[in-house]
Amino acid sequence: MSSSALLHATDLAFSYRGGLPVLDGVSLSVARGAIVGLIGPNGSGKTTLIRLLNGTLTPARGSVTLDGVPLTALSRRDLARQVAVVPQETQVTFDFSALEIVLMGRYAHLGAFALEGPGDVSIARHALSATGTAALEARQFATLSGGEKQRVVIASALAQSSDILLLDEPTTALDIGFQHEIASLLVHLNRERGTTLVVSTHDLNLAAMLCSELVLMKSGRVLAQGPTGDVLTAANIRRLYGVDADVAFHPRAGHLTVVPLARTH
Repeated sequence: MSSSALLHATDLAFSYRGGLPVLDGVSLSVARGAIVGLIGPNGSGKTTLIRLLNGTLTPARGSVTLDGVPLTALSRRDLARQVAVVPQETQVTFDFSALEIVLMGRYAHLGAFALEGPGDVSIARHALSATGTAALEARQFATLSGGEKQRVVIASALAQSSDILLLDEPTTALDIGFQHEIASLLVHLNRERGTTLVVSTHDLNLAAMLCSELVLMKSGRVLAQGPTGDVLTAANIRRLYGVDADVAFHPRAGHLTVVPLARTH
């Protein structure tokens, strides 16, 4: 692991309420400008790892550092200025517009009891434009489609003006068209804005398309990690999921593709 990594986790262990370990001995490094995928079956600890990386949870053992500074030494506001999170689902109780949802991303930059100013609104509108949702700013969030909601939530994360974006299953429950839209958006944000991304996903083909590096997780431990081309192999998929799969480079797609063939047990 590189000590110069932007985001660095060392020997993380975590249990909920004294139960069995959800994570045990997990280490990873995220370099500036990388897109790192967290891959693994349900219950492998991906969401818990995302929460440890954003400081929502505190590890029972191990540490997470951001540019060499322990997360525990940063205030929630300071951390939010550097790390933004897109959760699996965003529940909104009140009738907020898309613009109001995005403006919530500015809270880390406001003083106590301060209201958003013209500069904050401008940043929010730029974030909407970057995610292709500028035309939706006056729409009620609850009336948007699944793909539109996800892009607005990503815009809210962008409005935090953070260097790192952590996304937990960003394409869950989206159809193939919206999945491709979100993947293309994330690639654009990484290339054009230099945003560092950590993406938890079940979709191996999305990971192959999107990620420069993968961390394969099973039962709270790291099974393998490294460049996508080295890690996304038929042998590792068999170890991870108990599935035989064909893994091959697709020349038109420009990345590896995974075709599941059969259960091995």
